[in-house]
Amino acid sequence: MSSMSVPVIDVQNNNFKELWPALTLAIKTSTFIAVDTELSGLGSRKALLAQSVEDRYKAICQAARTRSVLSLGIACYKKLSDKAPHTYLVQIYNLTLLCMEDYVIEPQSVQFLVQHGFDFNKQYSQGIPYHKGNDKGGDLQNHTIRALFLEVIRTRKPLILHNGLIDLVFLYQCFYAHLPEHLGTFTADLSEIFPAGVFDTKYASEFEMRFTASYLEYVYKKCKRENCKLASLGGSKPYLSLEFCSYTERQLSYVDFRHCTEEHEENKKGEGASPAVCPRFSAYGWCPSGVACSLSHNTDLIIEEDEKNMEVRRKKKKKKWKRKGTCSECPDVLEGAPPFKQVCVLDPEPVNEAKQAENGQPGEEPMKEQNVNMEEPAEEEPPHEAEGQTVSKTSHEGKAKTAEKIQSITNKQSESGTHRAGFDAFMTGYIFAYMVSIQEGAELDTKVEDCLPDCLNKLYLSGKSVPLQIVKSTYSNSSKAHTQKIKLVWS
Repeated sequence: MSSMSVPVIDVQNNNFKELWPALTLAIKTSTFIAVDTELSGLGSRKALLAQSVEDRYKAICQAARTRSVLSLGIACYKKLSDKAPHTYLVQIYNLTLLCMEDYVIEPQSVQFLVQHGFDFNKQYSQGIPYHKGNDKGGDLQNHTIRALFLEVIRTRKPLILHNGLIDLVFLYQCFYAHLPEHLGTFTADLSEIFPAGVFDTKYASEFEMRFTASYLEYVYKKCKRENCKLASLGGSKPYLSLEFCSYTERQLSYVDFRHCTEEHEENKKGEGASPAVCPRFSAYGWCPSGVACSLSHNTDLIIEEDEKNMEVRRKKKKKKWKRKGTCSECPDVLEGAPPFKQVCVLDPEPVNEAKQAENGQPGEEPMKEQNVNMEEPAEEEPPHEAEGQTVSKTSHEGKAKTAEKIQSITNKQSESGTHRAGFDAFMTGYIFAYMVSIQEGAELDTKVEDCLPDCLNKLYLSGKSVPLQIVKSTYSNSSKAHTQKIKLVWS
């Protein structure tokens, strides 16, 4: 399969009510849910990297109270029990939001978002309205974002994020209740809000998978490449497989198809030697020159270079062991070793910049303009009302017409660069699904949250060697706002 398209459904105020049944059903029937946000800013970058984690939390809270969520990406992954192991039906939604209270929007954030195709005209004219803090009258009875977030909580399914602490703080303040003053109270609340657990794929990629870099696009493409290798073995080993729903012509008008090319297809188009890789972008997913950088920001090339360097290091280590008289069948000494490029503690600024990049802040190379690939074709989903989608049973001519319309929409919308939060949520969910698929015994009828116990309820902290754990300690009580709200959730 040379290419495929990942459908991201664009949800705005004018179609939110229409798409509500399909969206809520996708959430309710999911195996796990991946989420990503686009923010209007983050405030003081220095405060976000304070030595004290409690001080970091207070800085993020200040940002969440004064800034807003501009768009919300939700990717629902449903494991298909009647298909091959690790086959998921994926439904992806990108919700454009509009905070109805005064909020700060940072000029750099505006510039970054506009460069990446964010349409502020559409946001202010068609954004789904919401307010922050505690509930107000009618919030939970109508089709609102707060009611939708309650549906996510009520599913009691694992929540998947990438570099997720900031996302969780903003989600709490914007769609749940006023934030508690102390970090211990916040983590106690989270442990009850998400009883199936929270997984941070940035933490998992660094401390479980030991990848050389851990920014979202790098980890996604690295997992995708490894999964492609497993799929090429002809089923001798389990691998991740994805399917997407078929949509009616009306639903297609809301869909942004993210075209995904075959691996290395873009690299093969060029002639001559590959361009030199930008070392800063290679390590952190961020470059101060942005699109003006003369060096390559191509993530596929970066991964290829990393793999070559890793192989060179492995061979050198093996020769060294041989010279010392060690058995030639020596273990891979690199396995479990710290990532080669992660020198964050020596250079805290790039860590912060990479964190900005992964939370929609200035500095990230446009992922929208880089082609990505999938190893599995999108099989046509058979009619299935449980998925909340209507599948048209057409003739051959009708199918050809639908395919033609999909191609037309793909050509038109793939250039727009929108739906970044939605596609980022998809990538985050893909990473988690792949990590689950390679765990021993994961093909059995096991809950996905049980497959990665060492990553459960652990959030990545920049510059720290230990994660933030989501637990309710004996010294922290739940907040009053949460205690009142959670009763409504379970009632």
